[in-house]
Amino acid sequence: MTTFKMFSGSSHPEFAQQICDELKIPLGKITIKEFACGEKYVKFDETFRGQDVFLIQTGRTGHMNNDLVELLLMIDAAKRSFAENVHVVMPYFAYSRQDKIHAPREGISAKMWANMLTRAGADHVITMHLHSDQIQGFFDCPVDNLSPSKLLVEYFKKKNLKEAVIVSPDAGGAKEAKKFADALDVPLVILHKTRAAHNESAVTHVIGDVKGKTPIIVDDMIDTAGSVCNAKQGLLDAGANSDVYLATTHAIFSGAARERLSEASFKEIIATDSLPVDNPPKNFKVLSIAPLLAQVVKNVADHESVSKLY
Repeated sequence: MTTFKMFSGSSHPEFAQQICDELKIPLGKITIKEFACGEKYVKFDETFRGQDVFLIQTGRTGHMNNDLVELLLMIDAAKRSFAENVHVVMPYFAYSRQDKIHAPREGISAKMWANMLTRAGADHVITMHLHSDQIQGFFDCPVDNLSPSKLLVEYFKKKNLKEAVIVSPDAGGAKEAKKFADALDVPLVILHKTRAAHNESAVTHVIGDVKGKTPIIVDDMIDTAGSVCNAKQGLLDAGANSDVYLATTHAIFSGAARERLSEASFKEIIATDSLPVDNPPKNFKVLSIAPLLAQVVKNVADHESVSKLY
């Protein structure tokens, strides 16, 4: 195996340690602190001159701006310490929903952050389930956009649910939901919703038969949870089974999300550990992507294919 070092920012250190445990390597030593004025400080406490360096950082709810700035400083410090290549492992790419102009005089923040990461010195980005595939083109470096679908499909195959249907909560997620439905060999249902404002939506149409069926709502992320809770109610109103499952990649869970999800009484809420979740809602289950990311890191370090892993 090619020699490499792995370091973690302050966003998800337990997750980084899981990846290192899978790889049977130590997590690198790094000093990260904040000055009294609020400035961040980063210093690597061991040398890696001429080696590949993997930096693990995600964008936590309520901390993503600090997490991103911290990551930029880590990249810069690694390049100035003669790292051969800097690989950013960012399970959740913050700002990914701001990937196009929805209204006049808006910015494209996802593009701006992609520029910042590459300008800081990132040679490669490994991420999970970007909000839209076009974001890969925002980077001036290679991007591995991993999918958790195999992990989620295997989980639901073991459950062997009767009369299941895969539900996309909006038309935008229909393509990914169709792949999920095909893998499970079950029908696809698409919900049509209107959005009056950010984080506000209402289901207006259910496209597909859900009467007497067990719905599995799949979405790339759950933020305030208003959309998915409204989706559940729309499915029940259309005659679906009361046992509604919810599967997501990124459990952002901001604002009143936990309370809404608990009150909605989903049969199960399944998410990956791309983000740390404190005080999870009822019936919450985590599927770890650490083994997948560990194998991806190993293949990248060994110059082997990554696409065959997911």
